[in-house]
Amino acid sequence: MRSIRVANAPCSWGVLEFETNRSAPFAQVLDEMRATGYEGTELGDWGFMPTRPADLARELARRDLQLVGAFVPIAFARRETHDAGVEAALRTARLLREANASDALVVLSDDNAAIPLRESRAGRIRDEDGLSMRDWATFVEGVTRVAGAVRDETGLRSVFHPHGGGYVETVPEIDALMSRTDPSLLGLCLDTGHIMYGGGDPLDVLERHAGRVWHVHFKDYDSTVASDARRRELGYLATVRAQVFCELGAGAVDFAAIVAALRRHQYGGWIVVEQDVFPGQGTPVESARRNRQFLRSIGI
Repeated sequence: MRSIRVANAPCSWGVLEFETNRSAPFAQVLDEMRATGYEGTELGDWGFMPTRPADLARELARRDLQLVGAFVPIAFARRETHDAGVEAALRTARLLREANASDALVVLSDDNAAIPLRESRAGRIRDEDGLSMRDWATFVEGVTRVAGAVRDETGLRSVFHPHGGGYVETVPEIDALMSRTDPSLLGLCLDTGHIMYGGGDPLDVLERHAGRVWHVHFKDYDSTVASDARRRELGYLATVRAQVFCELGAGAVDFAAIVAALRRHQYGGWIVVEQDVFPGQGTPVESARRNRQFLRSIGI
């Protein structure tokens, strides 16, 4: 069994979802990732890192970092976005492959926070807030088409990332997507914080979908902040600004139990830290170092 390896992601150096991008230059981010003990990175937003494969491969090799994945959001519930989604995913997959990252994963997700109802009700989704049977068919058609195009042209695998503020946030929605898609074509990105935000237990999701978990994101979850956000009926973006995703070990996620379960299921992929950093918490590199120290304390 391959050992579990730990990566970080450029989003830990800048709040890329918000109107203010505080990210440092990519070279500084990669230097600080390596200096704080991470072995890999995700790509980040398109254009953050070099988009010429040779340049990207050179920058990663200089720091002995492996490129492990790239996030590609697509509004799968709208059929008119599927063509552009295929092109975006293939552009990303080609870059990964040509930058010598043929084992990297394309991390698909909904175009999160783009649907006002789902953004405003994130963390307290009801059955009636979900996809209709017709919309599920469109959604699955799009995911299958994109993942198939990535596999057929580049040989790379795709996973789906459940995410607050978009379709496929709750455990029933995760189960529905997994049951409607080909297990040889599409895996699951187990994001601990987003699963808890959606009302689920990441350990339970892992146990029930272990064969589909090809990629893992470690994110902690402050249940006190989340309870207050639900009481105040805050939307996804406001809840994130309220710091629902705290540093590893400070929240409600039982990371030691998840690591033990991953090992029991012979998981040999990457764990990627994704950390929102806010004013008053110090610099991103300090947060990255604390998170890496926490992971060492639980044996990885």
